[in-house]
Amino acid sequence: MGKPRLVDVGVTAALTALTVVSLPFLGEAYGVRPVDGLAYALAITAAVGTLFRTRWPVLALGVVTAATVVYLLLAYPYGPVMVCVVVAVYSLARNRPLRPALLYAAATLALLLVHVFTHPAALGMPQGLIPASAIVMVPFSIGVARRMWHEARAAERDAAEQQARDDERLQLAHEVHDVVGHGLAAIQMQADIALHLGRPQDAATALEAISKAANEALTELRTTLAEIRPGSTSGSGPERAPTAGLANLEVLAERVRTAGVSVDLAVSGTTRPLPDAVDLAAYRVLQESLTNVVKHGAGSAARVEVVYEPDGVRLAVRNPRAPGNAFVAGFGITGMRHRVESLGGRLDAGPVDESFEVRAALPAGGVA
Repeated sequence: MGKPRLVDVGVTAALTALTVVSLPFLGEAYGVRPVDGLAYALAITAAVGTLFRTRWPVLALGVVTAATVVYLLLAYPYGPVMVCVVVAVYSLARNRPLRPALLYAAATLALLLVHVFTHPAALGMPQGLIPASAIVMVPFSIGVARRMWHEARAAERDAAEQQARDDERLQLAHEVHDVVGHGLAAIQMQADIALHLGRPQDAATALEAISKAANEALTELRTTLAEIRPGSTSGSGPERAPTAGLANLEVLAERVRTAGVSVDLAVSGTTRPLPDAVDLAAYRVLQESLTNVVKHGAGSAARVEVVYEPDGVRLAVRNPRAPGNAFVAGFGITGMRHRVESLGGRLDAGPVDESFEVRAALPAGGVA
């Protein structure tokens, strides 16, 4: 048998004390059947019946109703025994689904109405229906309202937790896409070079670049996954990749250059540390943009601009495009836009004259 909650014990103790103290005075006041030992036994049974009202509300209501109905049919005076019914009905509505709770409450009301025809202090019918209905329906309505409110709060919490899980999965998908996509694009470019070279020494150079790009991509992927693993210690270990941030921008540019794309890197403004989220987002935008240049760019050149401003940082990547090619925003650009906008920034990507441009502005505060 489960132990009752502390609050249930307190309510039961208060009802029992109120019943024991008030019964002698009620007998004198109403002049109905004198209070005796049986009256005390029935009233205390009704009070104690509320002890398990939260864990077993139907059983508690049954005990309270039975004791109360017998008490009233024996013509004992009205009193705190009616409060026990109120508490039991409220707990039933608060802890049980509406339809079965309504059936039990209706049965309770029907049993309570029996005493209206026999109790000397009752109002009789139909007037007696009003107080009996109020004793049942008012606490029942309050209990239903409380249950619905708590269920709504729980549903909101579940929805918020699910949204957080979905956001985390989406963020991981973007991270993996950026890391793997960038590495595979560099590998593909070098593999194409190796396939078309006629000199063994040049092919060996391309294969070395492929090996290096693959190793860097795998190391960065392991680092990314380690950072989201519960209890991870990703800050240590000999294979930890360089931190993905604008401080590592020259390494990124050099990696793209080895894939056969000329990168013109221009940084202006006062270079300074940015919030981690902003720094990572800026790096990923540039990484994804350069990856798209490697995979889709018409030509082998790109210009990267990073401008540090007092209230944030502006980014731009420009490369030649093939005329007439329709632009469709894929997963990469959609992911970049999501990153930037989640931090309160803005990203625009699309054809401009004979070039393709990606422009982003990120606030230094990183407002989520």
